[in-house]
Amino acid sequence: MASSSAHSRISNLQNHLSPLEANNKLRSLVKISPQVSEALSNGRAVVALESTIISHGMPYPQNLQTAKEVESIVRENGAVPATIAILNGVPCIGLSEEELERLASLGKSVQKTAGRDIAHVVATRGNGATTVSATLFFASMVGIQVFVTGGIGGVHRHANHTMDISSDLTALGRTPIAVISAGVKSILDIPKTLEYLETQEVYVAAYKSDEFPAFFTEKSGCKAPSRVNSPEDCARVIDANMKLNRQAGILFAVPIPKQHSAAGNLIESATQRALTEAREKNVTGNAETPFLLARVNELTGGTSLAANIALVKNNALIGSQIAVALSQLM
Repeated sequence: MASSSAHSRISNLQNHLSPLEANNKLRSLVKISPQVSEALSNGRAVVALESTIISHGMPYPQNLQTAKEVESIVRENGAVPATIAILNGVPCIGLSEEELERLASLGKSVQKTAGRDIAHVVATRGNGATTVSATLFFASMVGIQVFVTGGIGGVHRHANHTMDISSDLTALGRTPIAVISAGVKSILDIPKTLEYLETQEVYVAAYKSDEFPAFFTEKSGCKAPSRVNSPEDCARVIDANMKLNRQAGILFAVPIPKQHSAAGNLIESATQRALTEAREKNVTGNAETPFLLARVNELTGGTSLAANIALVKNNALIGSQIAVALSQLM
């Protein structure tokens, strides 16, 4: 409801104000870092980054180190990183080193914030780490076209009984931004997730592969709906999507680097065990994914966390190249 209300507010603003006035009014609702603001004003490449992976994805100080390394990769490849979070009720687009450290040290005490939670976190002046759906909302608000994450949410296994379907999918269906991820987390039902994305009119393509990746492994057993072979291919798709004024998003699925995919069988076995434990403990809703990822990391002796970090860094590399290629078309 929060995300829907916010979209209604945007629509009302756009109906009564000129495009420039509406854009300035919307931007006044958030805090944009000087670096991100300058880059957006000058048409430079900007890459949005979510913050749930920092607060809930790994322990401190490893989360802080990884966040800094990912931002460095984005910069080294010619783009400006825009990590997104809500701090003291203020949505922040691009974090300072101090803000990044604060978010990392607060860890799981920060609210995991999906699109529906945005209004509540802002109204209560809380701290929120944005999921994919919330990050999409804020990135779209300020005009960022490329968003890098680890893996998106999807249709959970046994969703026919629980109706547990991530709001990431519906957010992608109504937000014209390109998301670069390692596919869908292997803890989910990948075939059903791909079907749901098709229903939402989200363009899905695997990067340099004919098979859709499964987060920790290069292959999921599912044929990718489409294939792209370069950052320039991706940029042309994004550019066409924008010019046609399509309101649905794009998902570019990048396989995990080969040297980190060998542990896939070990991780999949641990995933099955973690799923069983989650059902036995009745872990559901937005608590399920953090529980599963933490448990899989325990069962694999840290192998899954190392793979997670590797794929996020690789996504940041590819995403930055896409953002730069896109900026050259604008």
